[in-house]
Amino acid sequence: MVSCKTETKEVSKKNIQFITIDPGHFHAALVQKYNYPEVDSTVYIYAPKGDDVTLHLNRIEGFNSREENPTNWNTILYEGPDFFEKMLSEKKGNVVVLSGNNRKKSEYINQSVINGLNVLADKPMAINMDDFKLLKKTFELASQKNMFLYDVMTERFEITSILQRELSMNKTIFGDLEIGSPEDPAITKESIHHFYKYVSGNILTRPPWFFDVNQQGEGIVDVTTHLVDLIQWQCFPNQILHEEDVNINSATRTPTHISKSEFEAVTKLNHFPDYLQNAIVNDSLLAVFCNGEINYKLKDIHAKVSVKWNYMAPEGTTDTHFSKMRGTKVNLIIKQGKEENFKPTLYIETRALSDANLENVIVEFKKLEEKYPGISLRSTPLGWEVMIPESYKNGHEAHFSQVTEKFIEYLTKRNLPEWEIPNMITKYYTTTKALEMAKSN
Repeated sequence: MVSCKTETKEVSKKNIQFITIDPGHFHAALVQKYNYPEVDSTVYIYAPKGDDVTLHLNRIEGFNSREENPTNWNTILYEGPDFFEKMLSEKKGNVVVLSGNNRKKSEYINQSVINGLNVLADKPMAINMDDFKLLKKTFELASQKNMFLYDVMTERFEITSILQRELSMNKTIFGDLEIGSPEDPAITKESIHHFYKYVSGNILTRPPWFFDVNQQGEGIVDVTTHLVDLIQWQCFPNQILHEEDVNINSATRTPTHISKSEFEAVTKLNHFPDYLQNAIVNDSLLAVFCNGEINYKLKDIHAKVSVKWNYMAPEGTTDTHFSKMRGTKVNLIIKQGKEENFKPTLYIETRALSDANLENVIVEFKKLEEKYPGISLRSTPLGWEVMIPESYKNGHEAHFSQVTEKFIEYLTKRNLPEWEIPNMITKYYTTTKALEMAKSN
């Protein structure tokens, strides 16, 4: 069945045309929060009938109708059970955007590339080892066909993560990254998320399948994708990594329990679907395996990532991120707790610096100020807090546009760094191998 939502807006043909597939996650809409000069304003959507695509269209319409900096997306929708086959037969664009149910995502990526389409995919690209093996083959195929395949790593655009990376690359300030141990890793990243949250000012409605780990993926292969990516990006900047560089010491998974009333509040569905029945415990609670921890070694560096999902954040709080990099001279720590008003804040904690070395930190930081005008240092009992102007803090939603802009640059200029593809493969090997280990335990 075909239905169209056509707007009377002038459409100018551009080099890039988006095709959005089954947009079940709000991240699909955030890719379109702004227009891009290189991207045609007409977007073709192929999806099954249901609430997911309706919510997506409403979000796009919200971007088009907002007072400040409205977009002018023109949506042409095909709805039907054969939506993916229909997309492949029509091929109305040249970039497939994937952000939704992850059960078939690796397959959709593979078939898109086989059919000559570039892919911009939200994480995770793979939620189990079988998906990973297919994804790896797809990357090889994409290289042969000169197609472009990329995932949405928004956290690389968060300013405290950027500055943590920059400072860790400065040996005068940071020294060398410690080797660490499983008990005391050289780098630690922790992420806390919430099912009940606000997006673009509204309470987020989550699709019921989001709570099914066979469709969304477990926490250890979902949010940890960002954390593993940041570890690779920060500890081994601009370096190629391979599967054999990864040695997983341990991996664990635990559930968060969701009541029926909590489930209804975020899904608007007053019952647990049949596909969730096997996850119900104590007759009424849904056990969602969304928490996980990976303790592993990347080359010679010990690292740990962990993710935890709570139902709702305490009042005044939000999703939070913690990161610690241990250098021989200083530790670089990102905190987002009550003392930081739940805003990401970067600290430089000194270890064993002489007065001369302390002065060197100040001098070297001045060089970083030239690259990021307005940043400064404020003394703390343990070292310094990096003061960052609000203009750099554009928020998580804006990072999707920044990733998309980078994708467009890589696609049009063909200047993708040589480390990106092998490191994507290494990242998904890490997460899916960890899940395999955690489930075997």
